[in-house]
Amino acid sequence: MSNIQKVSDAVVKQGILPLYFNADETVTIETLRAIYRAGIRAVEYTNRGEAALNNFKKMVETRNSEMQDLLLGIGTIKNLQQAKDFVEAGADFFISPGFVPEVADFLIKQDKFYSPGCMTPTEIIASENAGVKFIKLFPGNMLGPDFLSGIKDIFPNLLFMPTGGVDTTRENIEGWFNAGVSAVGMGSKLISKKLMAEKDYETIESETKKVLLLLAELR
Repeated sequence: MSNIQKVSDAVVKQGILPLYFNADETVTIETLRAIYRAGIRAVEYTNRGEAALNNFKKMVETRNSEMQDLLLGIGTIKNLQQAKDFVEAGADFFISPGFVPEVADFLIKQDKFYSPGCMTPTEIIASENAGVKFIKLFPGNMLGPDFLSGIKDIFPNLLFMPTGGVDTTRENIEGWFNAGVSAVGMGSKLISKKLMAEKDYETIESETKKVLLLLAELR
């Protein structure tokens, strides 16, 4: 099985892609352990600021020694250099806030999963023509489930995941899945800055478990 297919299957099976960033290396690692304990097997770390690359390398080290079945992705990839840096750091998959053609080309040639953020049918078509199979609808809260319902039939071969403002409520998640998403990306509504600042890893773990249980019920 290709790496692209492996990552895609893992995210679809999980139904959610948690994403977070923290400048502190220890908080980053402890948060990773907490969501792993909750049952997460694919996670996106946000490429934000100076500390991101070093923290990510530490995450890869921790994963390799403690949680071999975890897929580690990197988000907010905006240019080719960033993509190259994180390929070298050992990222399993790559996510962008928008479609970056040279990044798509570079990663797909290496059988690396790439999901670009799209907001219009034009961007989705450009991504599909570049070989992308998994589209991040971004920002999800501005587009809403109705947007996907309206365009999904035009893209029968693509998988969709809204990110940005997706809530942990049954109503919100159910609305998206009814519209036809394959997963939901979930950041601060799940792993909040407040919980990380308070180092409340127990709550991060229990909240993540709750969402995984809810997804299991809905599907």
